[in-house]
Amino acid sequence: MHKLFASAFVCIAMAAGGAAVAQPADNPLLPEGPGRDRVVAVCTSCHVSRAFAQVRENANGWKNQVSEMILIGAQVSPADMDAIVGYLSTAFGPGTRLPGPPSQAVDLPDGAAKILVLGSCARCHGLDRVAGAKRSPREWDHIVERMAFYGAPLDEGQRKTVVAYLTEHYAAK
Repeated sequence: MHKLFASAFVCIAMAAGGAAVAQPADNPLLPEGPGRDRVVAVCTSCHVSRAFAQVRENANGWKNQVSEMILIGAQVSPADMDAIVGYLSTAFGPGTRLPGPPSQAVDLPDGAAKILVLGSCARCHGLDRVAGAKRSPREWDHIVERMAFYGAPLDEGQRKTVVAYLTEHYAAK
């Protein structure tokens, strides 16, 4: 599953702006911070910054992403790996705001998992993203499982409760 995500990540990045196009050093999607220079030098030589500025991963998730890039040819030294992962997990980690305008306010319907959605999904995503998605029960299950893998604080029982809630209120019709 993780290799599928990494492949999709590369494809999305390439479709979003093309490969091998270095981004300007003053890129507004990349906030200042330690390691930013390595991300600009290494990552944006293939990816447009908006491709990874939309992802929210903890340090382990970003380390996996960078490792996948190394496997397909990224030239990253161990020192660069630490700097890149540190920067990405700080600038684009769980709970950090997405670049751009704030998301639209959404009032979730009452239900058993409302508080779980607020405490887990809304840590990384605007609720408009959750409310605007119309998914099948299987798709919600896959999404919630993937988000738990990436760090959403949900145990197995809570994941099932969230999937049931999302399916009840935001199912594809």
